[in-house]
Amino acid sequence: MGEFDGKVAVVTGGSLGIGRAVVERLGRDGASVVFCGVDDRSVREGEAALRDEGLSVTGAVADVTDAAAMRDLVELAVSRYGGLDTLVTSAGIQRYGTVEDTSEELWDEVLSVNLKGVFLASKAAVPALRARGGGTIVTISSVQAFTAQDGVAAYTASKAAINGLTRAMAMDHARDGIRVNVVCPGSVETPMLRWAADLFRGGASQQEQIAQWGRAHPLGRVARAEEVAEVVAFLAGPRSSFVTGAEHRVDGGLLARNPAALPEV
Repeated sequence: MGEFDGKVAVVTGGSLGIGRAVVERLGRDGASVVFCGVDDRSVREGEAALRDEGLSVTGAVADVTDAAAMRDLVELAVSRYGGLDTLVTSAGIQRYGTVEDTSEELWDEVLSVNLKGVFLASKAAVPALRARGGGTIVTISSVQAFTAQDGVAAYTASKAAINGLTRAMAMDHARDGIRVNVVCPGSVETPMLRWAADLFRGGASQQEQIAQWGRAHPLGRVARAEEVAEVVAFLAGPRSSFVTGAEHRVDGGLLARNPAALPEV
């Protein structure tokens, strides 16, 4: 018996990266999972690969910034699998710029995908979760909800707002038996991190740049997507039954380190 046997989950951004790892983790532990992405090829390839493993999954091409698409995604889970027990919001994009050089269009793009996407998916999911007598929502944020690099104004703002929205939903829907928590990863080996590495690697290779970022974490490496998915699964399931409105850092100790290091003796 798996921990999620008989449970139904929706995962946004589930065709790649952390979202894909979450779909695999929940599916392997018994959940039926509906996931979405914006790229048809990655959605279909992911669906086929997971079904070949014997997992109960359905992929859909859906834009998290479209309210109707999010309602349809939840309805797909309800109609195909009988209800909804868990929502994981993993869709997100990274863009770079200060407030001075970030265009209004880029700002809107980042906030629309990263923040509005969480709002619309949750808005669609809450009635279905309530109809099951409760459930869980796990949002994916970032350590950049707490701290910032140079030139990430829109991204950092979106991630901090996700944390605030998570707290608000946890308070609003505790009476419905819906627990809402947020996971805040550090650097994770995903297509988005590899894309960023290519932007900033200069004369280094992609993997050398990722390794450099990994050394900033006290554990000495970047995370694997499945390590983040383990924390998501804990928060989505019954083992975390008294946890709601909480921020969970999965960052290899990144934010625990004081950058003013003492000299070696």
